[in-house]
Amino acid sequence: MKPFEQALKHQVGLGTAPLGNMFREVPEDEALTTIQTAWEQGIRYFDTAPFYGAGLAEMRLGNVLSKYNRDEYVLSTKVGRYVTDDTENKEGLFQYARNNKVVTDYTEDATKRSIEQSLDRLKTDRLDFVFVHDVSPDFHGDEWIGKFEEARKGAFRVLTQLREEGVIKSWGLGVNTTEPIEIAMELEEFRPDVCLSATQYTLLQHERALQRMMKTAEEKDVAIVVGAPYNSGVLLGGDHYNYEKADDEIIARVNQLKEISNKYDVPLKAAALQFSTSHPAVKSVIPGSTRPDRIKEDIEMIQRDIPKSFWEELLQKGFISPDAPLPTTIK
Repeated sequence: MKPFEQALKHQVGLGTAPLGNMFREVPEDEALTTIQTAWEQGIRYFDTAPFYGAGLAEMRLGNVLSKYNRDEYVLSTKVGRYVTDDTENKEGLFQYARNNKVVTDYTEDATKRSIEQSLDRLKTDRLDFVFVHDVSPDFHGDEWIGKFEEARKGAFRVLTQLREEGVIKSWGLGVNTTEPIEIAMELEEFRPDVCLSATQYTLLQHERALQRMMKTAEEKDVAIVVGAPYNSGVLLGGDHYNYEKADDEIIARVNQLKEISNKYDVPLKAAALQFSTSHPAVKSVIPGSTRPDRIKEDIEMIQRDIPKSFWEELLQKGFISPDAPLPTTIK
């Protein structure tokens, strides 16, 4: 993982789901300026996926990063979906995406096709990490186990071979639940070595992840990248929690956290970033944004001093698991 760690500055990377027009139509200049600002702030790890805007996020990322030396940054994208020239009506997370049809397919041929398309959109000749995307109950319901098996025979096999050949550095799963990562880490034939866990190891939600996923990741030397550290923005005052409308219970919990954070003059963004990166299995956190000024803020927040008493009160009031590593225990 040495090249990965060398490319990380302050443990913050850039997640590009919002740059695929998630929830809203993002102007092209705004998207490109956000990526450029991330680079200028020293960020050198960028994560994307074909799913983000039907290839839009990858295209935008490629437009900026192709100007720089490829050895100077780490790039990850995902397989499990590929983009076609057919069109479809968009709805849900990416209703403002390009109208190209996106096909979900975890087979060997589809995996290779997806990688080829991503390389083209990203204007690069190689990828560092590849995540198998959304092979998880939240996307596939009761059929997710069948999709996981399809990925095991297809995508896992292809990515393991590419890793052995040195074509990619690492591969794993990129999902919004913990169980698929837990199962994959126990496989003997095709085992991941880096996984992207979105929404699951955050200040607001981490109990389930701590029970097994994080412990197994440490035991098996699997690096964890934390995605969506603000749980889709609800921690920062947004109305989405884990990509859906936040309910009253979640809003009330966030408001309680805000009261404590105000008491200690600690921004919740700082607490969220530092909490997620304090676990030894976590190598990076990749908040997404479409606002250049928020990129600068992320860097400032992960470096901000937070008093030990703040963490102690969160522990005392049950907002943080007593098993969770904290900044005060690892420095």
